[in-house]
Amino acid sequence: MSGPADFNTQIIDEFRANEGKVGGAFEGAPLLLLHHRGAKTGTERVNPLAYQPVGTSFAIFASKAGGPHDPHWYLNLKAHPEAQVEVGSETIDVTAREVTGSEREAIWGRQKQLMPGFADYEEKTEGIRQIPVLLLERRS
Repeated sequence: MSGPADFNTQIIDEFRANEGKVGGAFEGAPLLLLHHRGAKTGTERVNPLAYQPVGTSFAIFASKAGGPHDPHWYLNLKAHPEAQVEVGSETIDVTAREVTGSEREAIWGRQKQLMPGFADYEEKTEGIRQIPVLLLERRS
């Protein structure tokens, strides 16, 4: 039986073999690989995530497919905001910043239009938690 780690490994392998392109449920979706460090362990981890370009930055969404708890990668970025992303065949140093208020609403509203599944995730989490939106800003 395969679990989420196996699923992510398959996506990561396909992403790297095809310069950021994957098929299946994520075909055509903008996808990046987020390299982050464990909040407690400091162990490097990699997660494939859908993103939205925002200027020269990348917005990501801690939806956990509408689950009741925040994903571990979100907690890791809160503890260690300096990270890296692979976008296409490029690796970029970034710093994560959670967005709030009108900045969050503009990015989140656009994401729900671009990828309607995120509106479903929001519906699942209503009354439980607000889905965090983070901006990954390029470091010089």
